[in-house]
Amino acid sequence: MLKYAAALFSLAAGALAAGAGGPANATFQTDQPGFNDIITATSKIELLVENATYPFAHEAPVYIPSTGDLFIVGNYQTPKGGAPIGVSRVYKSNSTGQYVRELIHPDVPMANGATKYKDGILFCAQGTFERKSALIWMNITAPYETKVLLDNFKGRRFNSLNDLFIHSDGSIWFTDPTYGYDQGFTPEPELPTQVYRFDPAMGDVRVVADGIGQPNGIAASPDESIVYVTDTSASYGKRKPATIYAYDIATYSDAPFLTNRRVFAYADNGIPDGVKVDSNGNVYSGCGDGVHVWSPDGVLLGKILFNSTSANLAFGGPGELFALNEYKLWRVTLARSVRGDIPKL
Repeated sequence: MLKYAAALFSLAAGALAAGAGGPANATFQTDQPGFNDIITATSKIELLVENATYPFAHEAPVYIPSTGDLFIVGNYQTPKGGAPIGVSRVYKSNSTGQYVRELIHPDVPMANGATKYKDGILFCAQGTFERKSALIWMNITAPYETKVLLDNFKGRRFNSLNDLFIHSDGSIWFTDPTYGYDQGFTPEPELPTQVYRFDPAMGDVRVVADGIGQPNGIAASPDESIVYVTDTSASYGKRKPATIYAYDIATYSDAPFLTNRRVFAYADNGIPDGVKVDSNGNVYSGCGDGVHVWSPDGVLLGKILFNSTSANLAFGGPGELFALNEYKLWRVTLARSVRGDIPKL
C-alpha cells in the first residue's frame, strides 16, 4: 500500500487543430510527492491534433529542435487484411498558429520505433513478406530519401525491429520482437526475440540480451550505465510480463555487455510500450491509461492520464513532452527543469 494516496488533478485540454472536435479532458495523477518536481501549478495538457478514423499517433515520435517539427508513425490496422503504417510530419502553421499533420511517404516498410540520428531520423522498419526488417535512415526534408543501415543478423532476417537508442560511442541498440509475424505481415521468425547492439563503424552486430518474451521499448539512463527494456508479453495474456527490465552496462576487454537484469517496474494498467528517460533519470513509459513516470529507483511517481492507451512519447524543448494516444496527439507542459534524453548523434 502506498504511503501517499493518489490524487487526481483535472485539466482542460484545448483543441488547437482543425477537426480536433472541441475541448477534451485529461488529468495528472500524483502517487508520490516526487511528481511535484515534474509537474507544477501551471502544467497543462493540450490536444494538438486528432483524427477519429485512423490511429495516426502510435509510435516513433521524434522531435526536431531546429524546426519544432514532430515525426510520428501510425498503428497497424488489422481489419480487411490491414493497411500500411503511415508516417506523419506534424508542424505548427505560420499562418494559423494551429498544428497540422502532413502524411509523408518515405521508403520505410511498416515503420515503428525511431530516433534522431546524424541530421536525420533512424527508423526500425518491421518489414513485410517482400521487404526485410531493417534499420533505415531517413532525411528529414522532402523528398525524404532513405538508406538501409542493417537488414540481417549474420544472414538471417530480423523478426520485426521495434525500438532503438543511440549510445554516445556511436553504437545502435535495438529490440526485435515477433509482432510482424504475429500480426500476419512478415514471414515466420528465423531468430529468437532479442536485443542487439550494432556498431556501424566496425560493421559488427551482436546479441546483448535474450530471454525476454517480447522486447519492445529501449532507452538508456543519462550516464549510460543502465539500459531499460520493456517486455510487452502481456498483450498475449494477463499472466505474462507487462514489465520494464533494467540492465547494467558492464565493459569487458573494451566491449560492452548487459548484466544484472532485474525488474525495474511492472505496469498496473496495460503494457509498458515505448520508454524514455529524462535528464534526472526518471523513467517514462506509454501504458494502458497514459504515460507512467517512475523515479530512478523504480517508484511510481505519477501518471499523465488519457484513459486510453499511449504507446510512446517524446521530449521536446525544456519542460515539454509530446504523448501519442493513437487517435490523438497531446502536448504536456511540465516543469522547465525537466529535459529529455538527448540523442548523441
